[in-house]
Amino acid sequence: MRLAAAAGSAVAAPAEPAAALRGWAGAGLVLVGTDAAAELVSLSPARRGAVHLVTWPPVPDDAYRDALTLGAEDVLDLPRCDGWVSDLVADAAEPPGGAEGPTGRRAARGANPAVVGVPDGPGVVVGVVGGSGGAGVTTLVAALGQVGSGRGRTLLVDLDPHGPGLDRVVGLDDRPGVGWDDLDRSAGRLGARALREAVPRQGDLGVLTWRDGGRTTAPPPGVVGAVLDAARRGHRLVVVDLARQVATGGDVLTRLDRLLVVARPGLAPAASAVRLVDALAGRTAPLLLVRGDPVAAGRLERATGLPLLLSMSDQRGLAESVDLGFGPVRHRRGALGRAAAEVLTLLAVRGPSGLVA
Repeated sequence: MRLAAAAGSAVAAPAEPAAALRGWAGAGLVLVGTDAAAELVSLSPARRGAVHLVTWPPVPDDAYRDALTLGAEDVLDLPRCDGWVSDLVADAAEPPGGAEGPTGRRAARGANPAVVGVPDGPGVVVGVVGGSGGAGVTTLVAALGQVGSGRGRTLLVDLDPHGPGLDRVVGLDDRPGVGWDDLDRSAGRLGARALREAVPRQGDLGVLTWRDGGRTTAPPPGVVGAVLDAARRGHRLVVVDLARQVATGGDVLTRLDRLLVVARPGLAPAASAVRLVDALAGRTAPLLLVRGDPVAAGRLERATGLPLLLSMSDQRGLAESVDLGFGPVRHRRGALGRAAAEVLTLLAVRGPSGLVA
């Protein structure tokens, strides 16, 4: 109310979350206190834009989970974000097409303090799928994430319900954060910052997977689509670990910039990879990565008809590195670290300066 008065705007302040639903759809802006967020979530309000959670520090542990469920754009802590909230309120009161629209007013205040450092444009979304079982997809996804996080904010998205769990592979399984079970009701637009700060993360690397004790069933397609859209807006790189049955689903394919098929040499793995490529025919243009014998890479390229992006050698001590919590890329100069860096360079995933890191 104090910030609204300072901005010269009228505000409706319902005493109970249930009363807020009466004006939910028609309000130009909705600010939800974190103390009322959980009750509002239980009422399942319709998805809409211009929703923000506000709180005083410390930010409650469940704030970002509630923000995701409500489709909020961000969580703003006061008084640090007082100026930003005042601008939001004032902008909502401006008539459409006014001389000083939202962009002009916010530009005068400077950058949003809550989202400094977000990439200027949308990020790159890369899917990775195994041509056969045991191709090492999760290991490669984790390696791409570890190396990619050195170039900007990176999110690993686990869409293999029967895999080992990407959080374990990169050593983030003990970090707090939301998982797929928390997002079951989140179809519709998700806030990019809310997603980024809600998932388990360390530095610029975050991961979305199934948390311990949760169900490991594939999330609804609408939820997956909303997550990938928000992830692209809030990260420089998004890497998706795809189960074969998920990879052939249209909802995911349409949101990928690149699809990588990882294959191993051998008659049976090659036959399995060919079947996968046939299922993807006409819907996307995958690239091939071959693990193991580089001599066989050419044969796999001819068998699948896919262009060969890279042939990667295996790395010693991989299991030990993962077991110790270092992830697959313990040293960037190792075989897997070098391969991941080369893949990202070939896919033009660039660092903050715009140069390939």
